[in-house]
Amino acid sequence: MSSSAAQARIAVIGGGISGLAAAYTLAQARANGAPIEEFLIEGHDRFGGVIQTERIEGFVIEAGPDSFLAEKPAAAALARELGLGDSLLGSNDRERRTYILHRGRLVPLPDGLMLLVPTRLWPMATTPLLPLRSKLAIAAEWFTPPRARTESDDESVASFVGRHFGEAMVENIVEPLLAGVYGGDCRKLSIRYVLPRFWEMEQEHGSLSRATLRARRARLMKTHAAAGADHSQETAALPLFMTLKGGLDEIVRALTAQLESFRIHRRTRVAAIEPPAGPTGRYKIHCDNGVRHDADGVVLAIPAHECARLLAPISPAAKPLGRIPYSSSMTVSLAYGGGARELLPPGFGFLSPRKENRRLLACTFVHGKFNFRVPEGKALLRCFLGGSGDPEVLKLSDSEVVALVRRELKAILNFDPQPLFYRVHRWPASMAQYEVGHGERLAAIESELAKQPGLFLAGNAYSGIGISDCIRTGRRAAESALRWARARAA
Repeated sequence: MSSSAAQARIAVIGGGISGLAAAYTLAQARANGAPIEEFLIEGHDRFGGVIQTERIEGFVIEAGPDSFLAEKPAAAALARELGLGDSLLGSNDRERRTYILHRGRLVPLPDGLMLLVPTRLWPMATTPLLPLRSKLAIAAEWFTPPRARTESDDESVASFVGRHFGEAMVENIVEPLLAGVYGGDCRKLSIRYVLPRFWEMEQEHGSLSRATLRARRARLMKTHAAAGADHSQETAALPLFMTLKGGLDEIVRALTAQLESFRIHRRTRVAAIEPPAGPTGRYKIHCDNGVRHDADGVVLAIPAHECARLLAPISPAAKPLGRIPYSSSMTVSLAYGGGARELLPPGFGFLSPRKENRRLLACTFVHGKFNFRVPEGKALLRCFLGGSGDPEVLKLSDSEVVALVRRELKAILNFDPQPLFYRVHRWPASMAQYEVGHGERLAAIESELAKQPGLFLAGNAYSGIGISDCIRTGRRAAESALRWARARAA
C-alpha cells in the first residue's frame, strides 16, 4: 500500500450540524493518532445550516430550530464534551401547556398525552378536542393485542393512529403536532420511520397506552435505583426540550473552534465528484471556484437531493436519494415590549390543524418555553408557516408575511400590539419527509453505496430530523469512514 493510501484524506462536504459533527469526530481521531487528514467544504459563508442565532436588544432569536429533545442524548453529550455543559438549559416544563386551535378557539392539549399516546383517561374523557366515539376508542385501545409485522411492512402515521385511537385524534391532535415538527402530511409520513418507538410497541404490546405507561414506570424505577433507591424525594425528570443559554449557535461556534482553519473551505460549492480510477485512486472533488480537492473518502453531509446531484454520474444510489421528498418552512419572530406578555395565555404556544384553514401552523411563546431568551417583562413569539401544504407562502415579501401573521394572531389570540421588531427566515427544501416506503429507499441507497467504497452519508434525510439525530448521523458517518480507512491501509 502506498504512503498516500496509508494516510487517508477524508472530505466532509457540508458544514451544517451533521457535517461539523463528522469533521470534529475525524479531527479528534487524527489528534489521537488515526492515520487520516480530514477537511471540510461548505458552500456558504457561515457554518451551522439551519441553526442560526441572532441576538437583538437582549432577545435571543433562533432562525431555525430552537431546541432538541432531551431524551435523545447526542446533542447534550456533545455540548458537554465541548465544554458547554453549564450552558445547557431545560424547558420550563412546570409551566408547559400547549394549545390546539379547535373550531376557532384555543383548547389545551389533554394532560398525560405523551406525543400521540394518551396515558390518563380522565383528561381524554373530558377534552372537547375529541368526540365520544374517539374517547371510547381510546378506552378500548388498552385491550389491543400485539400485532405481528413483517420486515417490509409500512403504514402511514394517520392510518396507524386512526386504528388505535380514531380519526379525530389524527385530525385534531396528531396532524398539527407532526406538522410543527416535519412540516409534512401525516397521511403520507411513515409511522415506522417517523415514530419507530410506537411501531415497535405495537408489535410487542399491542396497546400503545399500556406500553407507554410500562416504559415510563421502568424509566422511573431505573432513575430511582441509580439515585440509591431513595424514594423519600422526587427524582427530577429530564425536561422535554433542551437548548443552550446563549443560543444554539454556541455549539456551532464551539465545533468550528475545534477545527484547524487550513482544513476549512468556506464559500466553496461542490460542482461535481469524479470516482477513483482504480482501487487505490482518489475521488476528485471539483468546486465552482475552479479548485479541485482529492480525497480517499467522502462524507456527504448535505441534503439528499444535493447528494443525488453529485452522485448521479457515479452511483445508482442517486436515484433513491432523489426520491426522498423535502418540505420548506418559514419562521417569523416577533419581539414585544412590556405589557404584551400579559395579553397571552400561559404556556408554550399553540398548534393549528389544517381544517382550521389558517396559514399559521404553530406559534411558540418563547418567553414561556425557556428562560434567558427575552429581557425581563417582554415577550417573543416564533411563528411557523409553510410545510408541504403551503410552500407558496415562502414567496411572500417580509412585510406581506408579517402582516399575514399579525392578522392571524389577532384572529386566534385577540393579540395585536405593535412589535418592537421582527425577523423572517426562509428555509426552502430543508425538512426531509419520511414518507411510506422510506425503508425501501434507504435499503436501495445502502445497497448501491456498498458498491462504491469510501462514500458515507449524514444528515436529516435518513434516520431522524432533530439536532441530536443529525449529530448522531454525522459522528456515525465519521466513525464508518475511520473504520474504512483503517481497513484500506491494513
